Amino acid sequence: MHTAAQVPSPQTLDDWLNLLESRHPQGAAGIELGLERVRAVSRTLGQQQRVPLITVGGTNGKGSTCAMLENILRHAGYRVGLYTSPHLLDYNERVRIDGTSVSDAALCSAFSRVEAARLAAGDIALTYFEAGTLAAWECFAAADVDAIILEVGLGGRLDATNIHDADCAIVTSIDLDHQDYLGSTREAIGFEKAGIYRSGRTAICSDAAPPQSLIDYATAIGADLRLLGRDFGYTNQEMQWQFWSRPPRGEVLQRRSSLAHPGLRGSIQLQNASGVLAVLEAMAERLPVAMQDIRRGLLEVELPGRFQMLPGRPAIVLDIAHNPQAVRNLAANLGAQGQAYHPTTWALFGMMRDKDIAGMIEILKPRIDHWLPCALPGPRAASADELVAALADAGVTGAARVPQPFASVAAAFDYAREKMGENDRIVVFGSFLTVAAAMRILRAARRL
Repeated sequence: MHTAAQVPSPQTLDDWLNLLESRHPQGAAGIELGLERVRAVSRTLGQQQRVPLITVGGTNGKGSTCAMLENILRHAGYRVGLYTSPHLLDYNERVRIDGTSVSDAALCSAFSRVEAARLAAGDIALTYFEAGTLAAWECFAAADVDAIILEVGLGGRLDATNIHDADCAIVTSIDLDHQDYLGSTREAIGFEKAGIYRSGRTAICSDAAPPQSLIDYATAIGADLRLLGRDFGYTNQEMQWQFWSRPPRGEVLQRRSSLAHPGLRGSIQLQNASGVLAVLEAMAERLPVAMQDIRRGLLEVELPGRFQMLPGRPAIVLDIAHNPQAVRNLAANLGAQGQAYHPTTWALFGMMRDKDIAGMIEILKPRIDHWLPCALPGPRAASADELVAALADAGVTGAARVPQPFASVAAAFDYAREKMGENDRIVVFGSFLTVAAAMRILRAARRL
């Protein structure tokens, strides 16, 4: 057992993050599913659930759902604590209070308390994500927030965020991703995602075709399951859309007034927004919101890196899409833009080796004219040569379509800027790391 005097005392947030990374062979990417470790440290910290909690899980759409929920609740006057992952540019992005990333000082203080509790609980080993989840809750408690939104990191049932009992939990979508941890089928993954549901509490799923395993799990534990298309949904009109819901045990549909489309781009956002309104409807007694708050919250929401189109020429699209479902949505959004304005499209992409690289290339092939594969940092990343080989296997060859492999996002970006015409379009996708690197370049060039 360590004593208080042995608690590490890093001086900066970078020092803390470096310490946490050093404790796992895979660094920040290290994954050790299970709740026992993080629950023991949480109890030592004395963490308690005193305000309404919404947990958001799913394969894709989690970030958009969290952003919409946060923005609507903030417009309604609530002080909201939001925990998401991973971050794009700064770790502080993961922990937001009242719409603002928390300070380095607040995070350092929280990490110090977590470290002391970890040692006091028996020198329990925590992953980077587990320590961050505990620190986020410490920040929320210190700030006396009115509501908390937690985005699940991986899966749901054994994710560190699941030590808390959500008053309302939503699963946005279920598709193949992280199969090494969650299983190789949608049914297996659906069971893991459904683990955030709780007995007697509202469980929402905004996947249009949820796996039976999710439905069976919610039914078995006695959750109040509400499904897209059965209990709630939307009607897409020419310039607006309408949300509808069926009250539990009720036969009469309730319809809300027509709404403007969400500020986030892409047709999938109506599905996500419907899930958000279903959550707010379930939480209406504890977190009432007015229609004007919903309107403004949806219209003014922003979320970097989700089909984010930057102003100016050439057109730049940033999208963290890194699994087949997300890439299908990206392809649909690119197609919806049409080729009249952007006759030539370039793809700048880097990916993790454990992703379905071949599947994603196949989906995007009809939308891309030139491919710029680039290497990313870290042992999990596919090399640029591996991406070139995957393109060749998909029939994408030739110097015109695949000019060369690139050692970095920066090298690929430099090439694109030299070769692209002002009416061209470049799509940056494949990983948070790819988009983050591009954002740093664009920030330096004052395009972001």
